[in-house]
Amino acid sequence: MKNYPLLDVRVSTPTLELRGATDELLDQLAEVVRAGKTHAEPAPYDDPMSFYETDPDLRVAKWLRAIWRRRGAVEPDAWRLYFVVMVDGRPVGEQTLSGMHFATLGTVATFSWLSVDLRARGVGREMREAILHLAFDGLGAREASSDAFVDNPGSNAISRRLGYEPNGYDWGTRRGEPGLLNRWRLTRDAWETRRRDDIRLHNIEACHALLPLS
Repeated sequence: MKNYPLLDVRVSTPTLELRGATDELLDQLAEVVRAGKTHAEPAPYDDPMSFYETDPDLRVAKWLRAIWRRRGAVEPDAWRLYFVVMVDGRPVGEQTLSGMHFATLGTVATFSWLSVDLRARGVGREMREAILHLAFDGLGAREASSDAFVDNPGSNAISRRLGYEPNGYDWGTRRGEPGLLNRWRLTRDAWETRRRDDIRLHNIEACHALLPLS
């Protein structure tokens, strides 16, 4: 998209690609959302979350509206990049990267979900490694954070294996009920010890031109 090059930013690994979440790609990914393939038990998402909507069409509409609201909000105190996860040329999930007061703190947070069809195959870890490469190598981040409910073994295991350190606990709600969250912290030094040489960044100059990084 020549007039908004942030949507042309991509991250590629040997097994998947993160592509900027254009409306065309979101329209394709919406079929995964409509089919309910975002769900898991125990429930992994904190409130508010459109995926808990039972009506398929309304679920998709709420999900899209949330992305549209946040995708264009690029301010010094908060910005978020949305990516569609592509495996074998088809959309299978979503990966985001958020910066809060990034120019001052250099910190980012990640969020993701993956279709049930591809879970427990290493794709979730590959997605996280790809977005961390963008954060640290591409944007110069100092630290990345993540959190997950304590009964979400997949997300917590990925954080542990990628070198995140436990960073305390927090409380969130899911479907209106309280849930305890593990908080995780990954420093740049810890990431450097595990950094990969087979992840490629594409059109990264758009981030430096349009995001408030410094």
